[in-house]
Amino acid sequence: MGTVTKKELIDRIADATKQKRVVVRETVQCFLDQVIVELGRGNRLEFRDFGVFEIRDRKPRVAQNPKTLERVKVPAKKTVKFKVGRLMQQQIEEDEIAPVKTAKV
Repeated sequence: MGTVTKKELIDRIADATKQKRVVVRETVQCFLDQVIVELGRGNRLEFRDFGVFEIRDRKPRVAQNPKTLERVKVPAKKTVKFKVGRLMQQQIEEDEIAPVKTAKV
């Protein structure tokens, strides 16, 4: 199991859709930018069968530095929560990952 980069995904999408890589790159980047914008506005993003992204507020807390054992105050912050969708969960649990059907463009 390895890491797949955005560039590799763009290459795969371009090959699957027969679109120019520059067009796919711009589309993927625009999509990611919009996800960030909507989460920044506090909106919940739901992609059926894929998953749900939402902002969660984390309360301030006291943590401990494991090396020095010093107590440190951790301020409140916002974080992104991702809940896995049904189809993705099924794919993850299967021993062999079946190719995902892509929509015709």
